[in-house]
Amino acid sequence: QVQLVESGGGLVQAGGSLRLSCAASGDTICISAMGWYRQAPGKERELVASIASGQSTNYADSVKGRFGISRDSAKNMLYLQMSSLKPEDTAVYYCNAPKVGPIVYSGRVYSCAMDNWGKGTLVTVSS
Repeated sequence: QVQLVESGGGLVQAGGSLRLSCAASGDTICISAMGWYRQAPGKERELVASIASGQSTNYADSVKGRFGISRDSAKNMLYLQMSSLKPEDTAVYYCNAPKVGPIVYSGRVYSCAMDNWGKGTLVTVSS
């Protein structure tokens, strides 16, 4: 199993910046692509940004040009740099590592059969 722990959320004024971090541990061999999702009160969880193992990135239209996703695979860390924050960015932000299927590594079979989620970190942007 993979454990994901987010940090870096908090209260910030509109126009400000925050950097979220996600630390991965456990069966990190199961991690390929990673992403940040968010869920605002009364709304569905939505993809904010994703990054593939090869570093290609994808962003929701609402955050393009303001947010930057990056990863340090050697440290098993994922980051989300958020700038020019708006009140509508207020949400709980979740780190995600989607399931990748069975992997054989060093003679051991890893099922890697679960979508992995952190517990989230709250970002509140005041107007």
